[in-house]
Amino acid sequence: MDQASTRPAQISFDDFLKVDIRVGRIVAAEPFPQARKPAFKLTIDFGPEIGTKRSSAQITINHTPEDLVGSQVLAVVNFPPRQIGPFMSEVLTLGVPDPNGDVMLIRPDRDVPVGGRLY
Repeated sequence: MDQASTRPAQISFDDFLKVDIRVGRIVAAEPFPQARKPAFKLTIDFGPEIGTKRSSAQITINHTPEDLVGSQVLAVVNFPPRQIGPFMSEVLTLGVPDPNGDVMLIRPDRDVPVGGRLY
């Protein structure tokens, strides 16, 4: 398979604008033992416009609950909620694979106002 065939289809800028990616601050992180794959349940504050939302995130290899609380993350806030076992995940917390394929969260490198939109 050549590289051109593995690239995602191009989208318009208007399509990109439909995805609402915001910065939030993790206010709680706890183990999620009922998940099929190891995960944490996150509670994330996105500020007064969006409020506090919950997310299930498979980030247990590179992150601990202790270092997550208080940190900022990026998440898609306009996907429909998704049932993950007994837990309702309201936002998609974003990450990228490390060299081993384990998730590393995407975070601002400096503190920014919660609720800020990625552009």
